[in-house]
Amino acid sequence: MLRKVAVVLEQNMAMFEFGVVCEVFGLDRTEQGLPGFDFRVCGAEPGRPLRSSTPGVTVTPGYGLDELAGADLVAVPAFPVTALDDGLDPRLVDAVRTASEAGAIVLTVCSGAFLAGAAGLLDGRKCTTHWRYVDDLAARYPAATVDPDVLFVDEGNLITSAGTAAGIDACLHLVRREIGSAAANGIARRMVVPPQRDGGQRQFIERPIAECTSDSIGATLTWMSEHLEHQHTVEELATRARMSTRTFARRFAAETGTTPVKWLTTQRVLYAKHLLEDSDEGLERIAGLAGFGSAALLRHHFQRQVGIAPTEYRRRFGTEPG
Repeated sequence: MLRKVAVVLEQNMAMFEFGVVCEVFGLDRTEQGLPGFDFRVCGAEPGRPLRSSTPGVTVTPGYGLDELAGADLVAVPAFPVTALDDGLDPRLVDAVRTASEAGAIVLTVCSGAFLAGAAGLLDGRKCTTHWRYVDDLAARYPAATVDPDVLFVDEGNLITSAGTAAGIDACLHLVRREIGSAAANGIARRMVVPPQRDGGQRQFIERPIAECTSDSIGATLTWMSEHLEHQHTVEELATRARMSTRTFARRFAAETGTTPVKWLTTQRVLYAKHLLEDSDEGLERIAGLAGFGSAALLRHHFQRQVGIAPTEYRRRFGTEPG
């Protein structure tokens, strides 16, 4: 059972991510039949105010890091990734590592994963963080397997979550896993949030067209992006770029990091997202404009790349009525 929950705070902690953990574990909802937690906010120097990411707002931890030793859950909210350049407080790193070794579950929100990495908890395991930081996390901790697409990753005694609201998903998942669906659903209902969201953070990631240094390839990429509704073959594209098919394929991969077919599919999905957000065109029409040919093919590729169906994407992000 989850009984004692300790939150570890660093300077310039992100208030929303801290608030997420407080909202799920720190409020007393026992009168509604929901579980109660022994909730403690901890810092390296209890009683000393810590800056938050919100100007003019400080948080004063009431407990020291010794409280982590007996915790069932240690939660690590987000903090600015720029703080990593100056080095994390070694007292926090050691305390989180020791708590994990003693059997505590460690849950990180957004960039809190970097503290888990510094404690050696990510090595040989899957993890995630906000999509803006996944490359940095993978570079700093190469022994970890960073998944950029998911809302959270459950590795048993380690749960890492993506940016901001994904921390809610991770916390509710942990409650569901350890206490049951009734408790998780009850907390979600009080928070007025879905107890479980579909899809991952792929739906929020912007994927711009890759920059290209080759004039001939660059011109071809521009032409392809302006004629997505047409069907293209590698042979035709190579001719347009005035190259042999083999040279074109090799140069294309070197410049974009992918194949012409995969590049086209990605750009078509991006254009479909734009149409779903800003127009009221039907799926068949969007599929034709984006070059998929049919709504079924659009649904297939959209689901694979974005993680949710086109209709659900429009419901969440569309600006047009209906």
